Amino acid sequence: MSISARPASHHDLPRIAQLFDQYRQFYEQAPDAELARRFIGERFHKGESKLLAALDEAGEIVGFCQLYPSFCSVEAAPIYVLYDLFVDPAARKGGAGRALLLAAEALARQDGKARMDLTTARTNHAAQALYESLGWVRDEVFLAYSRRLAS
Repeated sequence: MSISARPASHHDLPRIAQLFDQYRQFYEQAPDAELARRFIGERFHKGESKLLAALDEAGEIVGFCQLYPSFCSVEAAPIYVLYDLFVDPAARKGGAGRALLLAAEALARQDGKARMDLTTARTNHAAQALYESLGWVRDEVFLAYSRRLAS
């Protein structure tokens, strides 16, 4: 299977929103197609994230990646946080994840980012193997914390 990756366009948003809804379900969130459509659309139209689409040889979108611009204070440099990456289960093991990661790296270099950061579930061994095969290094020094805020 021949896979390519490119920046997403406005016309790609409906399909990417479908995949985003599946991505959220992978992380044990309830299905919500409208929430997925709204969230992806807002990030895209406000320029708050960069979206990449993976396409199969027929030109169908089979995966996506979303990058958020941020900064590393220690390095005093801009970075991307690769927050979302998802490939349709039917298209997995065909190179879409790899194509998205390589396209994200190329975009980060083009945009002058010092590095990219990501987190993944401890149980997502397939993704971890892919990241490490592309030179991503697991952080063994820092622990990640989060705090849920009341709405």
